[in-house]
Amino acid sequence: MHATLKLGFVQQACGDADPARNLETSLQGIREAAAQGAELVLLPELHLGPYFCQTEDCARFDLAEPIPGPTTGHLAALALELGVVIVASLFEKRAPGLYHNTAVVLERDGSLAGKYRKMHIPDDPGYYEKFYFTPGDLGFAPIRTSVGKLGVLVCWDQWYPEAARLMALAGADLLLYPTAIGWNPDDPEAERQRQLEAWVTVQRGHAVANGLPVVACNRIGHEADPSGHSPGIHFWGNSFAAGPQGEFLCRADAQDSRVLIVDIDRRRSEEVRRIWPFLRDRRIDEYGGLTRRFLD
Repeated sequence: MHATLKLGFVQQACGDADPARNLETSLQGIREAAAQGAELVLLPELHLGPYFCQTEDCARFDLAEPIPGPTTGHLAALALELGVVIVASLFEKRAPGLYHNTAVVLERDGSLAGKYRKMHIPDDPGYYEKFYFTPGDLGFAPIRTSVGKLGVLVCWDQWYPEAARLMALAGADLLLYPTAIGWNPDDPEAERQRQLEAWVTVQRGHAVANGLPVVACNRIGHEADPSGHSPGIHFWGNSFAAGPQGEFLCRADAQDSRVLIVDIDRRRSEEVRRIWPFLRDRRIDEYGGLTRRFLD
């Protein structure tokens, strides 16, 4: 592998009701990234359509598909054609009545390198994911690819340092987060900015604490609440990449669909971990309390 990994990620709107059109937007983004030299391309969470978890609706389960399935077939064909590794996020139908929020990794030869099922499942106003998704059961295991060991996590996992740490301890070369997160349009501007900066800061903290690059790929655009009970969600974009000291490598805004390209220096993690050896100094003999819900 080269010393530098060129990575592309696609910040896109996903609000079109037709999954085929959303998929075409994703495929075009992958093509654009590959044309700029990307070896690895990351897509946002559940990029095939509107974020359906704003309401609880049994009809939405019809959106799910098996893995491998139709969408992985399209992505695999493009991975083979372009010679790139693709990370995508899908609504997985595992069995009747059993569904997951799943990220898939397609190798550059078109094979399925692996998948990760979202572990942390939120249940908040506008984000009723527990209705749809069974918690993941594949653990925090990096996926081996021709471009390195990918620590793939999904959206709500972004807030949990334990998830990032376990991926790092299992040898991940970088952390990747397909994401769908945004503002309640009724929130005041100050609250919106606090939420956004908290989201950015916690992920930069994962980069620092583990000495790893972190890449978060979010969707953009306003999506209405189908029930009409809320003003919907304005997805805040701000997709970014950070280096192993939390330094910004690139960052998008909250308005534009765009393909971001970033060069990841594979040597930086080794260099940073030598001067900040956090893994060496962990007191693993004293962390038993982390397996408890609360120490009361």
